[in-house]
Amino acid sequence: MQMNNVDLNGLVLKNPVTVASGTFGFGREFSDFYDLSLLGAISVKGLTLKPREGNPVPRLAETPMGMINSVGLQNPGVEAFIRDEIPFLRTFDTKIIANINGNTLEEYVEMAKILDKEDVDSIEVNISCPNVKSGGMAFGTDPLMASKVTSAVRNVTSKHIIVKLSPNVTDIRTIAKAAEVSGANCLSMINTITGMAFDLKTRRPIIANRIGGLSGPAVKPVGVRMVYETASVVGIPIIGMGGIMNAEDAFEYILAGASAIAVGTGNLVNPMCAPQVLEGLKKYLPAEV
Repeated sequence: MQMNNVDLNGLVLKNPVTVASGTFGFGREFSDFYDLSLLGAISVKGLTLKPREGNPVPRLAETPMGMINSVGLQNPGVEAFIRDEIPFLRTFDTKIIANINGNTLEEYVEMAKILDKEDVDSIEVNISCPNVKSGGMAFGTDPLMASKVTSAVRNVTSKHIIVKLSPNVTDIRTIAKAAEVSGANCLSMINTITGMAFDLKTRRPIIANRIGGLSGPAVKPVGVRMVYETASVVGIPIIGMGGIMNAEDAFEYILAGASAIAVGTGNLVNPMCAPQVLEGLKKYLPAEV
């Protein structure tokens, strides 16, 4: 593992530090704090085929050592992303990862077809979405469904493909292997863990949608364990994420088998988190090997 020229099976990053989808928007707000060219890559806000308003508020709840969110993929849609955000992101020397989400296999395929012709460096397939044709079960909780969506995307694009894995499974290794054999170039993990919090005064859930995704330092041991287990059974690179707040957290993921890392909730706590992680990793990783 090194600091420079990190090869994620066809996607070469200048360094191993990226930012996780859903925690960085399209980078505009963070560009006021630092030069986004410092980053190896930016995984943009999760995209859907059409614009989405997301879930009702409240959408966020702080918890000890983390937070629960149920934003609901609020985004302007893939066409607006192509028109308005890619030109902005291309003003920086960093890779663009387009995170796609669908409630049907056909939606994933349509988005992949569209992005195949656009100036993005990788397509990140979020398989934590509910498959509305299978009773709402997430694509990423069943190896067969994970295989189907990965294969379907692979068949319509020559772009580098990252499959983002859900931790809300019995054995993440079977899902990871299904994605690998179906054409994924790389894996990113973990997504949020299902969680819930109550307001003791109202005696009702804090999140309007009741249940959301837990992220932050509380999930790091789970993420590190899952990366470790997955790295032992797949031959493709892994982008590790989940609770990374500093360089030491990031290095744990690398020791577990990750080739790169993504800062998520840390961005919301400290907008300088990602560049600080990058700077801190220099004492753990050689510039060249």
